[in-house]
Amino acid sequence: MVTILDRINPNAEKRVRHPEKAHRPDTEVMRKPDWIRVKAPTSKGYAETRSIVKEHKLVTVCEEAGCPNIGECWDKKHATFMIMGEICTRACSFCNVATGKPNALDMAEPESVAKAVKEMGLSHVVITSVDRDDLEDGGAEHFEKVIWAIRAASPTTTIEILTPDFLKKPGALERVVAAKPDVFNHNMETVPGNYLTVRPGARYFHSVRLLQRVKELDPTMFTKSGIMVGLGEERNEVLQLMDDLRVADVDFLTIGQYLQPTRKHHAVMSYVTPEEFKSYETVAYTKGFLMVASSPLTRSSHHAGDDFARLRAAREKKMLVAAE
Repeated sequence: MVTILDRINPNAEKRVRHPEKAHRPDTEVMRKPDWIRVKAPTSKGYAETRSIVKEHKLVTVCEEAGCPNIGECWDKKHATFMIMGEICTRACSFCNVATGKPNALDMAEPESVAKAVKEMGLSHVVITSVDRDDLEDGGAEHFEKVIWAIRAASPTTTIEILTPDFLKKPGALERVVAAKPDVFNHNMETVPGNYLTVRPGARYFHSVRLLQRVKELDPTMFTKSGIMVGLGEERNEVLQLMDDLRVADVDFLTIGQYLQPTRKHHAVMSYVTPEEFKSYETVAYTKGFLMVASSPLTRSSHHAGDDFARLRAAREKKMLVAAE
């Protein structure tokens, strides 16, 4: 098993990264098709971004989740900051983020993130987090503080948040929405039939309702959600999920290929072809999404800044058409 070091306390003992998966038998890792291959990150921009992240002692989902797009994004000085530590209280079978008992919140983190955003000159930033079921508010106040700190340090930067589900955390969602991020993203991850094996700590319709509630609280806020395919889902299940998200008035849908982090994680059941991804995109647009990103390497925060500009333009166009 892979081990990790405690970043807050460098002298801490190494610990197992995925203790809940240690008992699982190894699964066969399917060979990746050519359309999945990416180059190893070696650019100057990548090195500069990595240096800034390390200087401010920040955690990025790019690293923790083993994102295949890290070389491309960091070369452009795009990074998704993962707040509230690097240890998650959930144990999703697809995810490479470490599971365990999290450390105490770093009260200096909001300022550290804001300084990094300013130093990198980001026009758009994505903030995500681990699940913190151990906290009374699920980390809502910390999200709020990070958003405020970024607004103060870099007023022109647009802010996208990718949140956990705040399951059984009354008032948490309302607090985060009141902080006024520009985009509220919460990923469904997979179709409902897979939740028991892929996302056992979550509830499908709770996540749908959370996204719907965001629109009820602030109809002007952009909402976004994403799923992975290749986990054994059927096409009709993906189309039904699209319908559920449209009922919740979600604006932006992302669809990407699931990639297996280790042999202990959920197996890749299939590699979806680029043509099938294009088909999903076409169908999603016909169902009314303002924006759709659907490709093998699509991830929630991949090209997030460019996509936000397109999303805003799509809404403006829709409003103009409606006014005619």
